[in-house]
Amino acid sequence: MIRPLPPVAPGSDCGSRCPVRDVLDCIGDKWSLLVLVSLEGGTLRFTELKRTIGDVSQRMLAQTLRSLERDGYVSRRIHATVPPRVEYTLTELGRTLLEGLLPLLSWANENHERVRGARHEYDKRAAVEG
Repeated sequence: MIRPLPPVAPGSDCGSRCPVRDVLDCIGDKWSLLVLVSLEGGTLRFTELKRTIGDVSQRMLAQTLRSLERDGYVSRRIHATVPPRVEYTLTELGRTLLEGLLPLLSWANENHERVRGARHEYDKRAAVEG
């Protein structure tokens, strides 16, 4: 059973006291989950990650990787070559996070068309109600 979120006073630093908010602050953005899923199969270089994800900018991918590394989900290894070769790998913490998220990913794949249909119906109603 999931524990309920603790109450948070308006304007307080809820991230430091609420584990759910703290974790979601990092992985709840547009790119982090895609990076984690991309690394599920093993180590990838920056350019391989960018190619796998597709429409992420270099700047945003670098920022996302720094954030995931800071929180301990991803490790970075720099090889002393010219130019430097940088590789990214899921850490054990990142693997356990991804294992916990697999049911969500599966649900999203199974229900994507239903969600899109609900959005379409909502948008039609909203346009009529104006």
